[in-house]
Amino acid sequence: MPEITPDSERKLRDAMERLLTGSAVRTDGRIIKENLYREAGVSRATMNRATAVMDEWSRRVDGTQPRDREIEALKQSLAERSAHLKEIRARVHELEDQLTIATTAIAELHAENQLLRGEDPTRNVTPMRRSPGGTGAL
Repeated sequence: MPEITPDSERKLRDAMERLLTGSAVRTDGRIIKENLYREAGVSRATMNRATAVMDEWSRRVDGTQPRDREIEALKQSLAERSAHLKEIRARVHELEDQLTIATTAIAELHAENQLLRGEDPTRNVTPMRRSPGGTGAL
């Protein structure tokens, strides 16, 4: 079997690096042999004769594409962050409920204190007027 030229081997190795690092310039970047020879600008026959390059390709690709592993890691990170965000939202809802309860208790205690002092709790109440926009602002 004829050997390949050093120039063809260099092209294949450069193309392999571009594909594995996600910086393809001549292909869609998928980690497949067809993209390797196209990215290198050599024929499929030349790629197949480059046994040392093809052995390295097999070792480095190892059945799972490197970008697939990165995508899976990102999906896992997204799932973890989504779960954390869900926990935070539940905690915020719980705190809002506690705040509503506390506000109601404070208002009731304030009215009770006014009664105990002999004051009319409704005397100092200023009713809220609705603004034209309906926001409830004074």
